Amino acid sequence: MAENPTILLVDDEEMVLTSLASFLTLETDYDVKGYTSGAEALQFLKDHDVDLVISDFLMPEMDGLEFLTKAREMRPEVPRIILTGYADKENAIKAINTVGLYQYIEKPWNNEDLRIIIRNAVEKQQLVKSLTDKIQQINSATSELQLIQQDILKAFV
Repeated sequence: MAENPTILLVDDEEMVLTSLASFLTLETDYDVKGYTSGAEALQFLKDHDVDLVISDFLMPEMDGLEFLTKAREMRPEVPRIILTGYADKENAIKAINTVGLYQYIEKPWNNEDLRIIIRNAVEKQQLVKSLTDKIQQINSATSELQLIQQDILKAFV
């Protein structure tokens, strides 16, 4: 059986982090890893595969854009969501363009909407993983066929 998808949460506010992690743990099968520090979350990301990264926008030591930019460099294939308490369209556009956001969500969020957004992001990630695996299998099979073809040609030349 496949492992449950892993979601990495980063928010400097312990209450927001706990609320979101509790909701996801109780209402879904996701393995939720929460951090109040962007640096600690990046250390986790360095050593572990995740299926989705969700970050707060405004944080003291490292803002959400900086964190998600570094997360993207480490794991470019993983969808990224940013949470913000500020309805700032300019920063939303900047975030989407800078870090290739999957979604921009304003606080307070609607739990059901958030669950759907997260489910869709995780499904996207799983489809991308599956497609990447299939492409690798096809490339491997193609290489094997080329070697067989070379051996056959050698036998007849």
